[in-house]
Formats: sequence, C-alpha cells, structure tokens
Amino acid sequence: MTSNPARHRADLMTTDDLLGQLQADAAALAGAASVAGLDTKVEHLDWTVREVVAHVGGVHRWAADVVGERRTSTDTELGRAVGTTAPDDAELLDWFTAGAAFLLETLRATPAGVSLPTFLPAASPLEFWVRRQAHETAIHRVDVESAAGDVTPFATRFAEDGLAELLLGFAARRSNRLDRAATMALRSDDGPSWTVRFGGERTQAERADAADADLVVAGTSSDLYLWLWNRPSAARLQGDDSLARAWADTVQVRWT
Repeated sequence: MTSNPARHRADLMTTDDLLGQLQADAAALAGAASVAGLDTKVEHLDWTVREVVAHVGGVHRWAADVVGERRTSTDTELGRAVGTTAPDDAELLDWFTAGAAFLLETLRATPAGVSLPTFLPAASPLEFWVRRQAHETAIHRVDVESAAGDVTPFATRFAEDGLAELLLGFAARRSNRLDRAATMALRSDDGPSWTVRFGGERTQAERADAADADLVVAGTSSDLYLWLWNRPSAARLQGDDSLARAWADTVQVRWT
C-alpha cells in the first residue's frame, strides 16, 4: 500500500484542464446562486447560498494573493478573513465573479517552476494551487446547485482526479486517521476502483479493488467523489454503516 501521489500522475488532469474546470464551475456556481437566491439554505451544510458564495469568493482571493504575491506561508490576512469580507447582496455575485476571474488570471500568469507554500503533495506548487482551487470551487458549485435544483454530475476524469486528491492528500493526514482497523472498497462504474485501509498511523489508499471489504461504496466516479466529500450522492453502500459514519465524522478538509 502507498499514499504516494506520484504513482498516479498519469491519470491526473493537466493544469490547463483544471483551469478550464475552475472557470466553468465558478461560472456555474454564480449562475446557480442567482437562480436559488442568496437566502436559500444549503441543507447538507447548514449554510445559506450567501455564505457559500462569500466563502468561495474569499478563498479565491486568498489563493490569488498567496500565488500572485509569492507568499511564504498560507497563513495570511486574506486567509484568516475568508467568509467575513464579502460585500452586500447587491454586489455579491459581481464580487465573486471578479475574484474568480482574477484568480484564473493569476494562475495562468504564474511560471510553472515558481516556489510557493503548499499543504498537500503535488508535482509542483503551481499544480497544487490549480488543483486545490478547481476542486474547492467544484464541490461548492454542487452545494449551490443543490439549493437551486438539480446537480450536474462531474465528468469522469475530473472526478477521478478529485478522488486521488482527497484519498492521497487530505485522507492520508495523521489528523484524519481512523483508529479502527477496517477496509473500504470504492468501486467505480466508469473508472478505476480504490481500496482504502484504516487503522494504521495514516489512512492508506491505492488503485485496486479489495476482494474483502468491510464497506463497499459503488457508483460512478462522480458519485464516489461526492460521497467522499460528504455531499448528497447516488453512491450505493453495502456493509458496515458505522464505517461510513466514521468517514463522515473524521476526515476533514483543512488548509494547513
């Protein structure tokens, strides 16, 4: 077993692909917010649409500042202010759209070999920031779409990229380990399956289909991606429900 993302580089999306996804999901998020209305509750988050838009808009500005200003730490004033500095409702969506555009402009203008702080393994600092912002925006696009109506599934390749980021990055942190020894199989209908093992010093994941698993989670790559992110999903579960609850309660996405 390994948590080394380098083994799976061939299947990850390019930075250009991810920038295109980021641009599309930012536009979709703004469009869905306009349809849903800012006061509408995102039930699975216990946030309003307004709070989601303010959060993602703040994250975009924080990321653009870290990358564009070549900060040496991710702990910045803009990072600490995420979610607290958005404008009034009348200007909120224009503010969000402008921030997304500036982030994209900043990422596209940044040299590939630039030195930047990161908090997940990646082939390069720039790739880390592009990938993290693409998936941050994508999952919150789902949140706002869920408040507006139907959620658009993710393309298989992007969902596979997100599975790798979450399983080999966030889930592998010591702070996200599960104490119990158990195995979870993620069986994809349209892409590679994963085996996730708990109970060691770190959670370990690899591209393989566990023959024997305490919990099997099956569906499209998009379904699996959404389920791992604790979002509403059509994934099919069979086995130990307590392991599913332990995943939801323990594995957290943090910026440090």
